Amino acid sequence: MKDALAIHRRLLARQIHHEIVRLPRPLTCADDLPEMLGVTPETCVRVSVFEVPARGRVDPVAVVGSVAARLTAQAVGAVLHTHGVRPASSFVVNSVTDYPDRLVCPLLLPDGLTVLVDQRVVDRLDPDEFAYTPTGERRTALRIRALHLFNLIPGKRLDLETPRRPGLTRRASPMRTA
Repeated sequence: MKDALAIHRRLLARQIHHEIVRLPRPLTCADDLPEMLGVTPETCVRVSVFEVPARGRVDPVAVVGSVAARLTAQAVGAVLHTHGVRPASSFVVNSVTDYPDRLVCPLLLPDGLTVLVDQRVVDRLDPDEFAYTPTGERRTALRIRALHLFNLIPGKRLDLETPRRPGLTRRASPMRTA
């Protein structure tokens, strides 16, 4: 499994300023970062893995987004023009990312893994603002400038806003009066 030390070494090798933050209590998932660190959910980045049906098989797809934005299988399916997208099981997440499920860091993901980055998180963070991500460990998080983080993620940037379903519309019918 990848951990904070592997991330730290990679960032040091690239001479990228960062900090491995010690957390006050164990992290259960990336969604806990804002509360634990006292930062806004928009500055916390998480990775969700989905299983996407493609040509008779199921491929894992990692989606990088903000903790503030709920990424749904429906939104991923709409962007990829496919149906039947579902969240990946813990086993799949662990095996394809080499990180524990719900603590996946967007850095050091395998080259063969398809990665999508929600453009909204890139647009909403100032490049000089700090972003926070899990490191794969329950007691640490990564603090890094948004500019460096998003330059290091080798994914395709897409707007992953959940598409709205067209609702039933009422048509006004003129009433006849006698």
